[in-house]
Order: sequence, then C-alpha cells, then structure tokens
Amino acid sequence: MVLVIGAAQTPFNRRRDGSGFRDWSGDAFEAALAMSGIERRDIDALIVGSESDFFTLQLNPASVLAQDLGLCGAETLRVEGGGATGQLAVHAGVDRILSGRARHVAVIGVDPSASTLAGESIRELYGYSFDFWTDGLSGVTATALYALSWQAFATANGGQIDDLNAVTIKNRRNAMSNPDAHLPREHRVEEFAASPMIASPYCRLHCSPLSDGAAALILSAPDAAPEARRNRAPRITGIGAASDLPGLGHRADPAVFGAKSRAAQRAYDMAGVTPSDIAVAEVYDAYAGAELQAIAALGLSPEPIRSLRDGDFDADGTCPVNLSGGLMGQGAPVGATGVGQTATCALMLEGRYHAGLQPDRPLGHALADTHGGVGTTCAVTILSAGATA
Repeated sequence: MVLVIGAAQTPFNRRRDGSGFRDWSGDAFEAALAMSGIERRDIDALIVGSESDFFTLQLNPASVLAQDLGLCGAETLRVEGGGATGQLAVHAGVDRILSGRARHVAVIGVDPSASTLAGESIRELYGYSFDFWTDGLSGVTATALYALSWQAFATANGGQIDDLNAVTIKNRRNAMSNPDAHLPREHRVEEFAASPMIASPYCRLHCSPLSDGAAALILSAPDAAPEARRNRAPRITGIGAASDLPGLGHRADPAVFGAKSRAAQRAYDMAGVTPSDIAVAEVYDAYAGAELQAIAALGLSPEPIRSLRDGDFDADGTCPVNLSGGLMGQGAPVGATGVGQTATCALMLEGRYHAGLQPDRPLGHALADTHGGVGTTCAVTILSAGATA
C-alpha cells in the first residue's frame, strides 16, 4: 500500500487573471506539501499529468515544474493518457514507491484546458484523440461518439432523457457546496429543453465544461511517512488500468465500457475488496450518461438507472457518486482531473473534505475513476481509510 500524506487542488474554472499552469501547479503542490509534514528535499520523484502540449505550450513540463518547485535532482516524468492522464500519473507514483525506487513522490496534474485554445480548435483536437485515420479525419466530435454510446446503453437499460437531467442536476447541486467548483448550479428541469442540442440526446447542459486548474498529491511509503501522518493518512490499496479498441464501431458492444470493468477488477483484486465495499466514488462524467455507464462498468450497481432514480448516488444515498460535483460541476482541467479525484477521495476518507459534502458516517473505501476516449484508456484507483481516520 501507499500513503496519501498530502492532497490539494486549486479552484477549477476559466482563468482570466494572467496566471498560468506553472502558477497553479505551485499553489497545489505547496498546499499538499504543507499537509504532508515532509520537506521538499525528501521528494524523490515528480510525476506530472498533462494531457496536451497544445494546452501548456510546453513539451517538457515535468522538468520545468521541478525547477519551479525546487525539486531539481528528483526523477521527473510526464504522463499522458487522454482523460485518464491524471489517474495514470497517480499510478506511476504508486509504482515508484511499491518498486522501492522512491520513498516520497509528488504527483501533479495540470492543464489550462479552458484558456489556451478556442473552442473550435479544442473540438478538432479532441477528434484527433480517437483514431485519427478513422474518426479524426472524418470530423466526428467527441460528443457525437459519446452520444452514440449512450444511445446504445439507454436502449439496453431503459435510460431516458430525464436520467441525463437527473445526473446533471445532482452533480451541479453537489458543486454548490464546493468552493473549488467551476459550475455550481441549481438547475430547473425546464432549462434542459431550452439548452442547445449538441449531439442527440446530449444538450449543452449535459456536457462537462473545459476548465483550468491543478491538483497535487504527496505519496509516501508507510515506513517513510512522518509519524503524525502515518496512521491517519488514507492508503492507496489498489490500482488498475486497461485499454479497449479506439474505434467505437469496432467493439462488440459500443454501450459497454469493457476496459473500465477490467481496470476496476484489477484494482479491486489488488485492494482485496469488492464493489459493495465502496462507500463513495468519484467517476468520470465527461457527459451525463457516461456517469451511468461508468457506474455499470465499475460494478457499483447492477441497475444504475434504477439506483439513480432511487437516490442511491445522492449525497445521502448508499454510495454517493461525485460529491465534488464531478467533471459536470467541479470542472475538467484534463490532466488535473484524475489527481483531483484521488485527492477528493483521500480528503473524504480522512474526514477533511468541504463542509456540506463530507459524509457524516465513517468511510472505509473510496474509488476514483477516469478514462480517455470513449472508455478506451481506463484507470481506477481504490483508497482505504487510515487506521485512525
């Protein structure tokens, strides 16, 4: 296991104050370092999750951030895996500690996803993040592919437009208690009918925003953690990743996130838990329907649409999902998303999350989940509460 002795993030939003990814990375890192109780000289490796050079305009962000953060001499690595970038960066940090190559690792996820490129350029860029020869050159958009996948899932599982609205309302309502959130909203049902259609059945309100921001973790080997953090700090007890065919039409069932199921099972097996042990989850909701498809793939409910309608994923439900607001509400700076999810889970397990969102019952295990493409590159992390949480 690996301890999360420090966890922090900046607000996720659209920055208009002249700051950049190096500033946000520094803010998140310093806050996580202060929580950890170690010194920067103790850090053996810096892992940076950053999805696209087009966002940062920096081909080697890990070395640049090592300079900025006073970590020159530490091992540096930049990780990229589409929407799974941040979670894969967490896994790279865990691997360094479990292998004995490092005692303390800093993981930073960051992307200026909202402020660098025009919206049309981003839509084109994300079209290239699938298979360029088949999807990218055709001009198909990410929203269209997600919509096709949801249509297949909804047909098989009885999903309705009201379910997409309910996910959006739930997540953005949660975001209202999150001071770091990009889109805290109390939506009215009638707003959805008036929202512009992007790719049926997804209207604009069913889509997550592009955001700027950073998140950071300080990971530690158990015997290297400061005594004050050793027992209280949450543990990363399971990680798993898997891939699927990039082309949605090449898969046996375009409705199913098969790679996510494989990634989750690997994480569950490593942690020695089952889906029923998960008390709270942060899942990848780039689009409203993708949350329900993720819940099905993760095994968190055999009937996710019925569970949604029964309130099981609400803040006071049996397994709250995306208490942070998820991508829909908290926002989505891509490289920071998975790191932020893991930070959120760690803070919840330790009882240190935002007032109004921190569950009032003891939490044993939490799950963080991301993917790139339409469930193409998937990464899942299981965290468990510390001994004295």
